[in-house]
Amino acid sequence: MLEVNKKNAITFYKMAFEGNPKQAVEKFVGDDYIQHNPAVGDGTIGFIEYFERMAKEYPEKTIEFVRIIAEENLVALQTHQIWAGNDEYVTMDFFRFDKNGKIVEHWDSVQEIPEKSANSNTMY
Repeated sequence: MLEVNKKNAITFYKMAFEGNPKQAVEKFVGDDYIQHNPAVGDGTIGFIEYFERMAKEYPEKTIEFVRIIAEENLVALQTHQIWAGNDEYVTMDFFRFDKNGKIVEHWDSVQEIPEKSANSNTMY
């Protein structure tokens, strides 16, 4: 089930990110959806509205999945995103799946990639 959850988390996120959040919710989200990102409304309606707005406001944004980690009913995705003006971000998204393999909860953390770093390590 871990591999299926990893694949579903990636497909869900990519589908929403690329402008199809309603389809992503219909296919991958369970009966209840708890959202912990303070910029996104709770439940599926808030999720759909947020990603539809992002698709209109930032149609050129891109996403690359860097790491995918799964344990028990959780999947973590680390991504590299590029937004308007070439602003780059590292994100960590965590999804909790129910017993039916549907996403029911989400947490995330977003960090902008600075132009200069105090060390030579990448953020990945």
